[in-house]
Amino acid sequence: MPEPSTNEIVCRFAPSPTGQLHIGGARTALYNWLLARGSGGRMILRIEDTDRVRSTKENVDQIIEALEWLEIDWDGDPLSQAGHQSRHLEVIQQLKQSGHAYEHEGATRLRVPEDGETVVRDLIRGDVTFKHEAIDDFTIARSDGSPLYNLAVAVDDLDSGVTHVVRGEDHLSNTPRQVMILKALEQEPPVYGHLPLLHGPDGKKLSKRHGAASVQELRDAGFLPQAVRNYTALLGWGYDDKQTFFSTDELVKLFSLDRVGRSAAVFDEQKLRWMNGTYLREMDPGQLTVALEAFTGRDGLAGAAGLCREKIQTLADFWPLAGFFFDGPAEDAKAHAKFLDEEGRARLGEARDALATLEPFTDESIENALREVVERLDVKPKQLFQPVRVAISGTTISPGIFESLALLGREESLSRIDKAISAA
Repeated sequence: MPEPSTNEIVCRFAPSPTGQLHIGGARTALYNWLLARGSGGRMILRIEDTDRVRSTKENVDQIIEALEWLEIDWDGDPLSQAGHQSRHLEVIQQLKQSGHAYEHEGATRLRVPEDGETVVRDLIRGDVTFKHEAIDDFTIARSDGSPLYNLAVAVDDLDSGVTHVVRGEDHLSNTPRQVMILKALEQEPPVYGHLPLLHGPDGKKLSKRHGAASVQELRDAGFLPQAVRNYTALLGWGYDDKQTFFSTDELVKLFSLDRVGRSAAVFDEQKLRWMNGTYLREMDPGQLTVALEAFTGRDGLAGAAGLCREKIQTLADFWPLAGFFFDGPAEDAKAHAKFLDEEGRARLGEARDALATLEPFTDESIENALREVVERLDVKPKQLFQPVRVAISGTTISPGIFESLALLGREESLSRIDKAISAA
C-alpha cells in the first residue's frame, strides 16, 4: 500500500467478521468513509479476522455485501489482519529486545510505566487521560506466541499509515494500550474519535428487540440504501437544527467530527420508515418501479407502483397493499363479514350496474358514477365504497378505490364484483 502523503487523512474500517454488519458498525464505516472522501484522503477496509473459528468466508462476505449495498467503497483490496501475523511477531520480538516487553508464564507483556499517564487525543471527547497506576502490564502475545488484539491493531494502523481512528466508544479502554505500544516503537499514534453508543427509543443499548439490528435486515425489510445512509449519518452527527435530508454528496462535503456529539444516539426505526417513505415518494416513477420489481421479483408493476407510492414507507409495504392486483383478492373473513353482508352485496349490485356500461372506464368517470350511486341510495360513501373495495381487493385497505378499479379494468373489476355478490 502506498505511503500517505503529508497531511493526507487515512481512515480505516476494521470489523470483526462475526456475522451480519450491525447498524452501529455501519455508522462507523460511514463516518470513516465520509471523513476520508470529504478530505480527499483514503479509506482502508481491514478485516480483523484473527478469530479463525468465527472469521469464516461467509461472515467476511456479509460485511462486504452490506458495505456495497450502502455504496461505501474503500481503497485497495480488503486487508486481512490474520495475514499480517508474521509482521506482528516481528514487532513482538522487537519490543522484547528493546526491553519494553517481557515474557511472563509463557505470555508476552508490555511494560507499563509505574508513574505518569497516557493522554489520548480524541476529536470527539477532547483529551482523555489514563493514569498508568491504574493499568497493569498487559499481554500482547499468548503463551503460544500468537499476537493479541491490541498489538495487532496498533501495528496494522502503523503499517497502513492510518492517521484517524474513528470507532465506537466501547473501544476507548483499548486506546491507551495501543498508544503505549506505538510509543514503545517510537512512533506517533493516530488521532482518535470515539463515537457514542447507539440506543433504542427506550434508552437501552440497541438490539434486535428494537427491530432490525443489521444492514441486511434493513435491506430485506425494504429500506433504500440512500435513506439508510442519510439516517445513519444523523445518529450522532448533525449539520444544523433544520436540515434532515442530505444527498450523499452533501454528506461528503459537510461531515466533520467536530459536529459529532458525545451522548448516546437513538436509533428509531419508525423515524427511518418516515424518512424512507419520503425517499420513495421522491423517486422517479421508473426508478420506483425498477426498485419494486427487483424487491418483489415480479414484473409489470408500473401502474400499481404509481397508485401505492403515497401509501408505502418501505418496498416491503408494497405487496401487502397491491398484491391483489396480480394475485386476486385476499381472503379477509372479517372484512367480508362486515361489508359483504346482505345489504353490502345489494349496494355492490348497484355499483356493478353503474360500472358495467361506463365509458370511458377511467378513475374520474368511475368516481362520478359511484358518487351518483351514493347520492341515489342516500347512504354514506363508506357504505358503498368499502363493499366495492373488499370485493376487488379482499381487504379494507387498498390504494384509491377509483384508481384501483381503473387499473384492474372493466372486465376484471366486474368479474370480482360478481364473485363477491354471489358468495353466500
